[in-house]
Amino acid sequence: MPSTPDARELTLADFPVHRPVTTRWSDNDMYGHLNNAVYYELFDSAINGWQAEHVSIDPMTDATQGVVAESSCAFYAEVAFPAPLVVGIRVARLGTSSVTYQLGLFVDPERSAAPDPAIKALGHWVHVEIDAATRRPTPIPDHLRALMETAVAEAGP
Repeated sequence: MPSTPDARELTLADFPVHRPVTTRWSDNDMYGHLNNAVYYELFDSAINGWQAEHVSIDPMTDATQGVVAESSCAFYAEVAFPAPLVVGIRVARLGTSSVTYQLGLFVDPERSAAPDPAIKALGHWVHVEIDAATRRPTPIPDHLRALMETAVAEAGP
């Protein structure tokens, strides 16, 4: 599990990368908050959007692909459409062929009329780089590794 007793103390400042995310009316469930599956969509979109903005990636033609090998989410507080949200991204571990991300979901302080600095959810996401032909793990390409290094976090929860 990605969280520790200190995880609820994480702030947006603990995450080197910030990705504003948009929710939709249909993301709310019958209880009036974001459906659990939506958090995973937001995390996936934040990681892939960040990568696409900074490096050239074409999952249909590249020799390697990053696939999700493990994911989890600790939920701390409800959020609902239309709250403006932001996903904080940090690299907790950067290996030869895998990267472990921590993803914090927050109310976006730059777009919210009611600032709330508390973390709402903490995601744990492992991408393994695989050879597109053999489907076996392969080293993370240098251009992608360089981007990931910009989000490496100091030790913490």
